Amino acid sequence: MSFAILGHGRFGQALAGLLREAGHGVRAWDPRGHVPADYAADSLDAAVDDAQWVVLAMPVPQMDEALRALRPRLKRGQTVIDVGSVKLHPCALMDERLGDAIPHVGTHPLFGPLSLARGERPLRVVVCASARHPEAAERASALFASLGCEVIAQEPAAHDRAMAHTHALAFFIAKGLVDMGVDDELAVAPPSFLGLKAMLAAVRGDAGHLFAAIQQENSFAEEARAELLATLQGIHRRLVADGDDAGLAISERH
Repeated sequence: MSFAILGHGRFGQALAGLLREAGHGVRAWDPRGHVPADYAADSLDAAVDDAQWVVLAMPVPQMDEALRALRPRLKRGQTVIDVGSVKLHPCALMDERLGDAIPHVGTHPLFGPLSLARGERPLRVVVCASARHPEAAERASALFASLGCEVIAQEPAAHDRAMAHTHALAFFIAKGLVDMGVDDELAVAPPSFLGLKAMLAAVRGDAGHLFAAIQQENSFAEEARAELLATLQGIHRRLVADGDDAGLAISERH
C-alpha cells in the first residue's frame, strides 16, 4: 500500500519507519521539518498524488489549515486518517472538511518513538469511526492489525475522557517532576520511582506539541487535573493533620 505522511515530527518519522519496515511505500511532506531524501516528497501534491492513505501527523492546531489545503487534492479512492492524541476535535474537523466525499477515520496509536525503540509489545491503537464512513474504520483497523497492533474501537468522546484520566494526568505529573529538577537517573532511586522513568523520558523528549495537545486540546483534561490537585491537597492535609491515621504527621514548611 502507498502512504502520504503529512508532518514528519517524532511520531511521523516513527510511523514512516514502521510502515516502510512492513514493505509499504511512503512519501512524507513537512514544510516545517526535515524528511530524509529517500522518501521525501517535493511538494504536498507529490506526496498525496496516488497515495491510498493520507496520514495527518501534524500538531492538532495545524490540522484545520492542513485539511483546507488538502481537500482539493483528494480523490474518493483515498482514505484520510489522523494520528493525534485527542480525537473529538480532529474527528469533527475531518467530518466538516471532508464530509461524505472523502473516507476518513480518527486514530490514536498508543505508542511512539520511545516505545518502538524499546520494542514494547503489543502495540495498541484506538480507532474512532466516523458515522459517515464506517468502512474506513474497518480498513484502518485491518491496516493496524497487519502492523502487529491490537485495535481498540472507541467513540471520540470516550477516548478523550479516558485519555484525560490517563495520558494527560501522567504527563501532568511527569511535567511537574521534570520542572522540579527531579533526576530519573538517580542511583538510589527505588523501584517504585523507576516505574516513572519512561514517563519522565517522554516529557523530556517532547518538543511541547504532545504535552500541549493532550492538555489543551482535550476538553476533559482541565477537570481531570483539577480533580487530581484537589485529591492530592486532601491527602496532604490529612498527612499534616494526623498522618492519615498512621502517625505520619508532616510539619508544615513556611
